[in-house]
Amino acid sequence: MQGSMLETPAADGLAPAAWRDTLSAQLATDEHLLGWLTLNLDSHLQYTDSLLVLTDRRWLFCGTGAQSCRSWPLRPDLFLKLQDHAGVGSLELMDEHARLARWRYTLDRHPQALQLLARHEALRQPSAEPPPPAVAAKDSQAPRASSLFRLWRFARPYRRQLSIGLILTLIATGASLVPPYLTMPLMDEVLIPFQNGAPIRWDLVTLYLGGLLASSLIAWGLGWGRSAILARVSERIGADLRTTTYQHLQQLSLQYFGGKRTGDLMARIGSESDRICLFLSLHLLDFATDLLVIVMTAIILLSIDPWLALATLAPLPIILWMIHWVRDRLRHGFEKADRVWSDITNVLADTIPGIRVVKAFAQEKREVARFREANDRNLAINDRVNALWSLFTPTVTLLTELGLLVVWVAGIWLVSRQAITVGVLTAFLAYISRFYVRLDSMSRIVSVTQRAAASSKRIFDILDHVSSVPEPANPRPMERIQGHIELSHIGFRYGNRSVIQDLSLDIAPGEMVGLVGHSGSGKSTLVNLICRFYDVTQGAIRLDGVDIRQYAISDYRRRIGLVLQEPFLFYGSVAENIAYGRPDASRADIIAAARAAHAHEFILRLPHGYDSLVGERGQALSGGERQRISIARAILIDPPILILDEATSSVDTATENEIQKALDNLVKGRTTISIAHRLSTLREADRLVVMDSGRIVEIGGHDELLARNGAYARLYQAQLQGTLPPSRPTERPDDEDDDEP
Repeated sequence: MQGSMLETPAADGLAPAAWRDTLSAQLATDEHLLGWLTLNLDSHLQYTDSLLVLTDRRWLFCGTGAQSCRSWPLRPDLFLKLQDHAGVGSLELMDEHARLARWRYTLDRHPQALQLLARHEALRQPSAEPPPPAVAAKDSQAPRASSLFRLWRFARPYRRQLSIGLILTLIATGASLVPPYLTMPLMDEVLIPFQNGAPIRWDLVTLYLGGLLASSLIAWGLGWGRSAILARVSERIGADLRTTTYQHLQQLSLQYFGGKRTGDLMARIGSESDRICLFLSLHLLDFATDLLVIVMTAIILLSIDPWLALATLAPLPIILWMIHWVRDRLRHGFEKADRVWSDITNVLADTIPGIRVVKAFAQEKREVARFREANDRNLAINDRVNALWSLFTPTVTLLTELGLLVVWVAGIWLVSRQAITVGVLTAFLAYISRFYVRLDSMSRIVSVTQRAAASSKRIFDILDHVSSVPEPANPRPMERIQGHIELSHIGFRYGNRSVIQDLSLDIAPGEMVGLVGHSGSGKSTLVNLICRFYDVTQGAIRLDGVDIRQYAISDYRRRIGLVLQEPFLFYGSVAENIAYGRPDASRADIIAAARAAHAHEFILRLPHGYDSLVGERGQALSGGERQRISIARAILIDPPILILDEATSSVDTATENEIQKALDNLVKGRTTISIAHRLSTLREADRLVVMDSGRIVEIGGHDELLARNGAYARLYQAQLQGTLPPSRPTERPDDEDDDEP
């Protein structure tokens, strides 16, 4: 049962690797997996791994250790109850009388739980369409070769060149089939009469050999032209595919990237597109040629002798059935291999940028073991695919040899009865050899086609994704921006959790507002909404009286300068990083921005000044130096709105003073929103906004809020005493800072 289960997309294509053996042992061969949820809390809220599965027959729960799997058959009266409290999600299986089971998980699993709930509800509704397999929920349905036809949108601009290539392919293929046909008269009219005592007719020899040479030269010339044209076109299709995919990726919201691994996305744009390009430039051309040769050869054979042709083509239905049979299994195998290869890339994408952390914690052996585990999974899957392919290929070869044997037997019998001539038999053997060679070649292309189809599907998974922050249909042009920001009863939900609740705030042009609150209070979420990294789920954010969703996203964000706690620098020179938001800036403007950011002096001390390379992610610079370059980058674009997100929290006091001087220059005349855990850095703010659980609890100046002896005063006193109140679980527990959705 395990072998059959692992061949199904449900068990191997979806379920987590750690649970596949368990599911293979538990599920029947014809039982379909509709959805699953990986649980990480037990009934005592201790971290432990378990799995909840929905099939077309039952609910199945599997724990670890000594726990056995339990199941509940599906009934019309079963329903799920979903709720969350204090950062913990709860899923209860109920009937009309009692609660049958309850499972708990951290809220990072909540989107998966919602999908599982939706699938169960679809099963309970008789009028609803039957739910698709769980593989569709994960958007990893096994790819079909038809997904390659979607590439036509990239081939359409080159249809003229493709038409020329197709015509050349047709003519070249026809020319390549002329030589076997000329062997018939060469045998029957020249060689066999010569053996019977007649003189050789050199005029016929010259004619037929000249025809052989001419057809070969024509086939060579047209084949060269065809290959050059189609290779050039396929490279451009591949380049367009990569560019379009990367461009679409840049337009997706942060929500999409939050659920993806960097290595997986790099593999899709890089190796997957290369695989498609190789298929289009080489294998598709071979496939088209093989198909034409097979069709034309079959027509010629039928025209020469229909009965011998039918005997010759006898193994063909068996070969076609085998191609169809192996194609489905290769399709699943290559999809699994692509996913495992992404796991390998993910390990590299994690450990190479984080090599300093790996070495600091002496985890080299652990990371090597993690890489070896992913590599072994890749090896195991490829071994299964190769085992199937190694059986298929010799079998096709055997059938083609049997086909040649049939031709010899039938041909000798027909020649003995003088039904055909030796020349006809010779031509038949020549044609059938080409026929089966091309058939064998086309059968080998099946694996390449399925691999390319898997790559095509993974790329279109990106292209089909719609951004959760859409562009307006008719964007409103941005006139001169004053910087008046109005938040009107806004709300934001992540899943079914409310992160920002009925929040209203009015920020005047040029005003500096400080956002304070404990970790998880909603500060960074509010900033992300103002930057329109996410869209509010209720209410509206207005800039100078206009809803920001009416502006083109790029136009709107160009009016915002963002200085983050951890500044990101790109590999390149100091000047290129400062001018990132304004690539056409002059060197004088770059230097002026660096002076304003108090960065000019340390830049001049670098080996090549402004042309010095900063290293990957700015590793050649200190944290304070990277931050001042980040501030210079914001100064250069001269934004009317400025957002400072913990800009001085990760540096020492002396560096903080330098950065604070740079920030003082930056905030002049701009609407500024600043987040800081060090409350002392916000004393110059016009107003302080104190947040708690996604709401505003206090607004006022520093002295005014201290006099109220409320939430701000408690935060301030706790910071003076060196303690802070514990974080409240109002937002995702895996956020890097405090509350980014």
